[in-house]
Amino acid sequence: MRLQYQGKREESSFVFADFKCSPSRKLLKEKGYYKVLWNKGEHAITITIDAYSILLEKNQVIFCTPLNILDLPKDSDLIAVVFNREFYCIRDHDYEVSCQGLLFYGSSFLPIISLAPSEVVSFESMFHIFKEEFRNKDHIQGEMLRVLLKRLLIMSTRLITANVINASVSKPQIDLVRKFHILVENHFREKHKVAAYAELLNKSPKTLSNVFKKTSDDSPLQIINKRIILEAKRLLMSSSKNVDEIGYELGYKESAHFSKFFKSHTGVPPTKFKETYLLGKYK
Repeated sequence: MRLQYQGKREESSFVFADFKCSPSRKLLKEKGYYKVLWNKGEHAITITIDAYSILLEKNQVIFCTPLNILDLPKDSDLIAVVFNREFYCIRDHDYEVSCQGLLFYGSSFLPIISLAPSEVVSFESMFHIFKEEFRNKDHIQGEMLRVLLKRLLIMSTRLITANVINASVSKPQIDLVRKFHILVENHFREKHKVAAYAELLNKSPKTLSNVFKKTSDDSPLQIINKRIILEAKRLLMSSSKNVDEIGYELGYKESAHFSKFFKSHTGVPPTKFKETYLLGKYK
């Protein structure tokens, strides 16, 4: 199933898909799409995102950015809403849904929400309305889908805030975490130290560390390092750039420093990682 709305004037696109047919699976190769994936099946499934294997349990929802490289099983009961920046820009409309830094670009590892039975009912109702809306081929169809998407993102942001983040964390602290993640996403290529982000936030590095002890298993420095490693892996997997070029793009003037950093976090040199990935891809 692949139901698609396209706004010709602004080149916007919104898709409702289950990834069981060839047209929907082509979405996995297309760039520039945010993806909200829900495992509606009775069993857990293993999906691959950026060379990581992730077990997605029944009634879990995962949020992927346009940067993520996905490989999904063909026989799963995944269902998804997929949209591009032209349809709904997460950054420009953050004041509406407050999901940037939580659902999207919140860390190097993608957020997963586990739905309680009452939440499953809400999501089923929402996804049913999404599907029904594709029957209405009028001039307000796109706006109706945007309204539904915003509702889905708001619901998901509330769930991740309530169920994943420690209840003792205040709203200002949650906002600080969001701002930190957004800054890391924007500056990880040139800023590798916690102090640089603390300065941008007008906070001390110690304040950041104390807040993240409440909200995350990772320290601010670990989040920065994991973001750099994630981008390095993506470039090694999907670009023709050599290790020197990738290291320079990620802020390392010396290739040896980049290779040492990559190996210390992954256990293998970047050249070996690329060779292993290509061997697995084409064998």
